Amino acid sequence: MAGHKKPTINTYPSGNQSTYLSVFVLAVVFLLIAIRQVGRFRLKIWQIMLGGAVAVLLTGQITPTDAFLAINPGVMVFLFGMFVIGEAMVSSGYLSSFVHHIFSRSRTSDQLVLAILFGMGIFSAVLMNDTLAVIGTPLVLGVAASRHIRPRLLLLALAVAITTGSVMSPIGNPQNLLVALNSGMASPFVTFAVFLFVPTLISLGLSWVLLRLIFPEDFTSGFTIESPAESDPGLTWLVKISLAIILAAAAVNIAGSVAGRTAILVPLPAIAVIAAVPILLFSPQRREIVRKIDWYTLLFFAAMFVLMESVREAGFFQSLIGPGAISSVPAILCVSVTVSQFISNVPFVALFQPLILQAGGTNPQLLAVAAGSTIAGNLTILGAASNVIIIQNAEKYGETITFWEFAKIGIPLTAFQLVVYGIFLTFV
Repeated sequence: MAGHKKPTINTYPSGNQSTYLSVFVLAVVFLLIAIRQVGRFRLKIWQIMLGGAVAVLLTGQITPTDAFLAINPGVMVFLFGMFVIGEAMVSSGYLSSFVHHIFSRSRTSDQLVLAILFGMGIFSAVLMNDTLAVIGTPLVLGVAASRHIRPRLLLLALAVAITTGSVMSPIGNPQNLLVALNSGMASPFVTFAVFLFVPTLISLGLSWVLLRLIFPEDFTSGFTIESPAESDPGLTWLVKISLAIILAAAAVNIAGSVAGRTAILVPLPAIAVIAAVPILLFSPQRREIVRKIDWYTLLFFAAMFVLMESVREAGFFQSLIGPGAISSVPAILCVSVTVSQFISNVPFVALFQPLILQAGGTNPQLLAVAAGSTIAGNLTILGAASNVIIIQNAEKYGETITFWEFAKIGIPLTAFQLVVYGIFLTFV
């Protein structure tokens, strides 16, 4: 993004305390994120990440100035705008109505699972996948209850759908947004679509096949569901305007790239802000909407940028990752899926993308980072924040997915997806 500090690789003498202290803080942060429990205290992810950022600041691993410059304003502005739109969609009842429209024609479990996979998957390319995890969980649980289907099936379908579907868009998830903004990609919507649209649709279809094969006992038939009412028609109208702005801005960027423009006509952060304007200016509920957006996630990202910049400046991970890890698309995909299990996908991209750029990475290599770090969320529950969000929300309603239930579908699905994305990114 223009005006944002470009990543550079700093080196330190072997054994420098700075190198190991920053990495130690990072290790503690991810250990705490994995266990989320210290004695009687249940920690939240944003609290853990904020603690890590404060630790590297207090110990002098990063200066306050560098910490401030490390926070990517484009990502923060984009997330704020999209959170406003997402919260308005929930408050207005429009999202419930939209989801019902997708599901209303489903008469069997197969049709319903396909509707969730492709409907929620494609929708996650417009809204952040974490947003859909929050608002989609109670919706699919309601569908499961009304149609007497085991919630496990629909929760798994939702998790796979929003992870896989978000791959094909630069605004589908935070790690894709980082790749699109920090790489200087001229036409991110077109580039993502050209390389990732078709393999994503294939991956969604494979998801249905595997769910059908692995959980055949969960598929039933013969059910009906009542149509939900929109609770606020006025806010619904503003939401539709916001969504139209997003689609129109994306169309402008696509048209510009087709016409040969090398620069983005409407930057991604501007799209989110402009789309949120109707809600922020004209909705009587604007204060309540702004109050209810996920401020903790914004704080998490700000803290993550600070901690990752400190670790990046230390050069520790750069010294561990050899040239082979960034030499080919299959290698990048495998490294992205594997490492994202341990340090999560967004922090992984924040650390790994500068290495790709420094080596003169091509669009397929950059998109391999985006795709690999995203489908890592299909491998295990801990592979994506959206999985954790779905399970935490489901447990509020007395339902859950076990680690092994998720792994039964996640391991083979991720293996197939690695092959599919590898083929397309290598040969398209």
